[in-house]
Amino acid sequence: MGNVSVQKLNLINELLQQPLIARMATADLNGQPHVVPVWFGWDGTTLWISSYSNTRKVGELEKNPKISVVIDVAKENGENKGVIFEGSVELIKGPREFLREKFVWIYTRYLGPKGVLAEEPQSWIEDPHNLIIKLTPNKVIGLYL
Repeated sequence: MGNVSVQKLNLINELLQQPLIARMATADLNGQPHVVPVWFGWDGTTLWISSYSNTRKVGELEKNPKISVVIDVAKENGENKGVIFEGSVELIKGPREFLREKFVWIYTRYLGPKGVLAEEPQSWIEDPHNLIIKLTPNKVIGLYL
């Protein structure tokens, strides 16, 4: 993330600790964009997203691993801030213990420590079709940070 100042990176990291919804864009081989809302985890260098192997986005990523992701927040006063990530992803399908760790981390961000224990998302955590989309971005754009 050499294209981002330390100050801006700190602001990005602070923003991404919130359980915001990310919008992830993929494209098919004809260039048709596909944008979907996703839950994520950010560890300061890598964006981790859970998904199912039978989704359109994963099918497109298997053929074209390039994505853009925007995570932003708009306030009532019209103030906006966010971040755009661009790069190529890696689809992580195992080992299962690594996947479980990432799923629990991501789902706990949105559902809390008690919510993650419910039947759903526990069934998602154990689903063999659930995988991790790993993006270590090669381009980061801070928006109004």
